[in-house]
Amino acid sequence: MRRVVITGLGTVNSLGANKDEFWKGISEGKLGFSFIDKFDTENFEVKIVSQVKDFQPDESIDKKELRRMDRFTQFAVTAANEAVKDCGTDFKDLDPYRVGVIVGCGIGGLELTQQEHGKYLEKGPGRISVFYVPMMIGNMAAGTIAMKHDFRGDNFATVTACASSTHAIGEAFRKIKDGYMDACVCGGTESCITEFALGGFNNMKALSRSNDLERASIPFDKERNGFILGEGSGMLILEEYEHAKARGAKIYAEIAGYGATADAYHMTSPSPEGDAAARAMINAYTEAGLKPEDVDYINAHGTSTGLNDKYETTAIKKAFGDSAAKLKINSTKSMIGHLLGAAGAVEAIAVALQMKNSLVHKTAGYKVPDEECDLDYCVDGNINMKINAALSNSLGFGGHNATICFKSVD
Repeated sequence: MRRVVITGLGTVNSLGANKDEFWKGISEGKLGFSFIDKFDTENFEVKIVSQVKDFQPDESIDKKELRRMDRFTQFAVTAANEAVKDCGTDFKDLDPYRVGVIVGCGIGGLELTQQEHGKYLEKGPGRISVFYVPMMIGNMAAGTIAMKHDFRGDNFATVTACASSTHAIGEAFRKIKDGYMDACVCGGTESCITEFALGGFNNMKALSRSNDLERASIPFDKERNGFILGEGSGMLILEEYEHAKARGAKIYAEIAGYGATADAYHMTSPSPEGDAAARAMINAYTEAGLKPEDVDYINAHGTSTGLNDKYETTAIKKAFGDSAAKLKINSTKSMIGHLLGAAGAVEAIAVALQMKNSLVHKTAGYKVPDEECDLDYCVDGNINMKINAALSNSLGFGGHNATICFKSVD
C-alpha cells in the first residue's frame, strides 16, 4: 500500500503572508481580526472580519497576469508557489501527468461578481468584463496553479462549502495512495469579504455581531454567537512516501486516513445526533490503522456558532467513546476566523506545523464554560506534547463532513 506524506506547505491568511508567520501567530495566540475597512459598514450589524492585510502576490506573477486573476486565485497561486518551494523540488523528475492540482473553493469570485453586476446595472451588459467568467469561476485557482508549474495530472475543484479544501486534500491523498498520481498540490482558497456576502451570512444569523476583537470568535464558549468571516489560502504538497524519502525530502507528517460522509439532514444545521460526522472521524482513523485511544489531538471545525460546537462535541464523543475525554481539541478559527472553502486546508497546515513542533496551540478567547461543550479544548494555553496521531474536521453547509487523519513520521 502506497503511503502519502506532506512535504510542502504554503499559506496566506490574516495572521501571516507565509507559513512561518502563520506558525508564529498561532503559537503565540495572536488574533487576525480587524474592523472592516474595505467598505462602509454603517448599515451592517457585523463589524469584524479576518482580512488579509497588505497582500503582496508572489513576485513570479507579473502585473498583466494579476489583472486577470481574481483575489482568491492570487491567494492560491501565492500559497502554492510557497508550498512548491518549501517541498524542495519542482517534480520535473516525474511524469507531469502524474502530478496533480486539487483546490477547494466554496464561492469563487464573489467580489468580482458584485463589481461586474454593478457595471451591468449602471451601463448595461456590454460593459461586463470579457474576463469576468474565467476570473470568477471557482476552478480557476486549480487551473492557474497547473499552468504555472506544468502539472498535468488530475485537476479539479471541490465545492462543498466549508468542507471544500478538506475534501480536496482527502481526494489528493486517495489518488496518490491508489496509484493514480505521485504528487499533488492540494488545498483551498477563498476571498469573499464583500457587502453581498456579509449581508447574506448575517441575515441567516451565522456571523458574530460582537464589537470586541477578543470575544468575536470564541469556539466552545457559552457566549459564542457566530463565526468571523475570513479569507486566504492554504496549500499542501502531498507526495508518495518512497519518492519523498529517496530525494531526502523534509516530511511534516503522513496523511494516513480520510473520511467523508453526509448528514442528509438540513441545508445549514449540522445533525444534532452527530452520527455522520462521527462516522467521518471513525472512517479516517480506521483507514489509518488506528484505534480511538491512539489519536492524541483533534483540530475541530469549531466555528463559534451555537449549533456547530455543540453538535461537533456530540460527534466526537460518539466517535471516540471513553477516549474522548483524553483528547486535546482546539479550534484554529479562534484566531483566524472561518475561511469557508479554505478553512480545512489552513487548519491542516496548522495540524502539520503543530505535529512538527510538538505543540498544541490554545483555543483563544475562551472564558465562559458551556456544559454542553465539556471536552478538553485547550483553553488554558498551549500544550507541549508529541502528537503521534491527529484528526482535522470540516463540516460544511449542506451536511458535508470531511475528516483527515495525520500520523507522525519518525
